[in-house]
Amino acid sequence: MKESKWKQYITIYGFVFCLVSVMVIMIISPKKAISSAERRRLAEKPKLTVKNLMDKSFMDDTEKYLLDHFPFRDGLRRIKASFAYDILQQKENNDIYVVDGHASKLEYPLNEASVKRLSDKMKGLRQQYFPEQTVWYAIVPDKNYFLAQQNGFPSMDYKRIIDLLSQALSADDVPDAAFQYMDIMSELSIDDYYYTDTHWRQERILGVACHVADALGVVGLLSFSTDSQETFTENKIKNFYGVYYGQAALPMEPDTMVYLTSEVTDAARVWSLEENMQSGKKTTTVMLPDEQGAVWKMVYQTEKLEDGKSLDKYDIFVGGASSLQVIRSPKASSQKRLILFRDSYTSSLAPLLLEAYREIVLIDLRYIDSTRIGTYVDFAEADILFLYNTSIVNHSEMLK
Repeated sequence: MKESKWKQYITIYGFVFCLVSVMVIMIISPKKAISSAERRRLAEKPKLTVKNLMDKSFMDDTEKYLLDHFPFRDGLRRIKASFAYDILQQKENNDIYVVDGHASKLEYPLNEASVKRLSDKMKGLRQQYFPEQTVWYAIVPDKNYFLAQQNGFPSMDYKRIIDLLSQALSADDVPDAAFQYMDIMSELSIDDYYYTDTHWRQERILGVACHVADALGVVGLLSFSTDSQETFTENKIKNFYGVYYGQAALPMEPDTMVYLTSEVTDAARVWSLEENMQSGKKTTTVMLPDEQGAVWKMVYQTEKLEDGKSLDKYDIFVGGASSLQVIRSPKASSQKRLILFRDSYTSSLAPLLLEAYREIVLIDLRYIDSTRIGTYVDFAEADILFLYNTSIVNHSEMLK
């Protein structure tokens, strides 16, 4: 009996000791604002108020805070992921799977209603802002296009995406040749993407840039073909851990990010709507590109690596996600303008086209309402291109 009681005491006191130790560690350990592994902001400690106590949001926020700041959280996530892969033999973790060192996130099934929503958005924008102009569109395949079906994972029907868009954009209510499809999928392979991230590698998409320029009729203004050494200097950033690294929580080798510079990109400058918001006492105004005092930045914003605010090293490309950006290229070979309806993939593509275009306008409809863009953008006589990756096509509800 005495031996049994001692075992109970050891169990109880051991549990209390572990519980108290965890609480002490949580209290004294420094709190991070950002999880670099997961590339997201961590929950902040909630303040207790009558309102959040009554509507129970205080308890929910406290739970999120405790989970985000639990001691050794990243290590425990790695153990869980390794157990799922190695012991349970699961093929994916958090919808992330790894094939030949490439991490990818499952995107399935195809949402045909989303494809139709996107085509309706494109037709509405054309009718409202550039009804007489030819509009080009292209789709960037995600990594599943190269990995999923070949390795036994569910995969969208990518051909069906193109067929649905083509049908919708050539319907009876659309003028002939109003929308032209630009096939860039055939220019890509899995090696053109980062191992730990969703994005393509800038140094590997020169062929895509030439294909886009050829379709738009400006390829003759580019001084490169598929070899970056002809025109660009390669600048390397080591230890790039992409979005899938944190989500998979598996040990993976980091990527090396390369960004391409030249006299053209060095001379170019970027204006963004967010950077130029001027707050007044009662109203908020915008410092437009041609106004004196407008803020212009470099095409490659390497300060993003050190500012402690950016969640992603990929933000060095034109400053990352933004509702509206204007890139001016004083060393371009023409006075032509390009309007690019885009997502994050275009951040690394746009600098490669600065030889051909004096001005490139980037519009991200995830962050700005379609009805507002006419306030800032002149579409007259500009080339128009919609370029979205398949994840956006399959979730077009995020476009405003």
